[in-house]
Amino acid sequence: MNYQTALEWLFARTRAGDVRSGLRTTALLEERGHPEQAFDTIHVIGTNGKGSTCAMLAAGLQAEGLKVGRFTSPHLEDYRERIEVGGQMIPQEAVLEFVQWAQANTIDAAFFDLTLVLALEFFHQQAVQIAVIEAGVGARHDATSSINNVQATIITNVDLDHEATIGIGDYPTVLENIAWEKAGGIRAGVPVLTAARGKALDVIRQVALEQNAPLHVLEHHNSLFALPHAPLLQGTHQLENAALAVASLRLLGYSDLAIEAALGASWAGRLETIQIGNQRFILDGAHNPAGANALAQSLVGQRFALIFAAMSRKRVPEILEPLLPLASELHFVSVHPQGVNPLELAGSYGGTSHASLENALEAVKSREDVLIAGSLYLVGAARAWLRQ
Repeated sequence: MNYQTALEWLFARTRAGDVRSGLRTTALLEERGHPEQAFDTIHVIGTNGKGSTCAMLAAGLQAEGLKVGRFTSPHLEDYRERIEVGGQMIPQEAVLEFVQWAQANTIDAAFFDLTLVLALEFFHQQAVQIAVIEAGVGARHDATSSINNVQATIITNVDLDHEATIGIGDYPTVLENIAWEKAGGIRAGVPVLTAARGKALDVIRQVALEQNAPLHVLEHHNSLFALPHAPLLQGTHQLENAALAVASLRLLGYSDLAIEAALGASWAGRLETIQIGNQRFILDGAHNPAGANALAQSLVGQRFALIFAAMSRKRVPEILEPLLPLASELHFVSVHPQGVNPLELAGSYGGTSHASLENALEAVKSREDVLIAGSLYLVGAARAWLRQ
């Protein structure tokens, strides 16, 4: 087996209709000697902003001289982006060795479970002192619920996404059910920081009360969340992510040096600008309505040639609607087998459908400003192409 074959095997692992649960991950961790118990963790949950918040937290913690592991998803260009220690991606050899073990032991687990266990084991091997862990979908039944030694839980926000998976439950609204699922990451006595509002915040507050977990809410605008200046990451929505990261560092007793480093962090594919000659490309993984609205607010008044793709399971009209006022022209593509057919999008919204991303990029080669948005798969593919 080589590295590429190992990746193909990993990506082929599915739950095969089994219920979502952290139990498979817990069993795997038991099998591997519970590597997650060797270090502290900050657990980052939410609809949007998880990756950016993780990037800022990791940068701040590293500035304190700590050895920091970071687990995020999805990746943009390289699977190994998901697992980093000290800003360096996991080596291919470590991935290959873990997959060979999983194959030899006929481990029956899904891709995300395996990737998380690989990350936690690698962090232990590298003597990581603290890890920043991004949840997958929700938290209550997510693989990351198996992690202990949690020092702080961050719930960035709660909005509509993955409704069919986590939006069904005992509460009267989809949003409240999503909030309940995300609030499942709250541990007994562990502080919680959130930018959630409205009914979603009510659900989080109730779960925090039941768990006797101190709750710190950005909406209250207390000094814990105060920013000395704006973060390097662009976009009005990044102010909330930065406030959560800074407040977490303060709450855990880290210095102003950590806060400055956090505010100087970067994160690929989120309002990222790539300049090639006279062309400005802005890439953003606005893959749900809240993300698209945040992107539109950050770019209000500007006009772009828009290249758009989205997954068919997403709320595509609600994602595209806030982006349309930014578009001087529309170009639709698909970069994933489960993506929306670009011909259907062009039929509904006008514009041009393209057989490939390369064709779309060729069509906008004379445009000065190009916006690429709607899917992280699209952003990853475009970023790789542009960087070449």
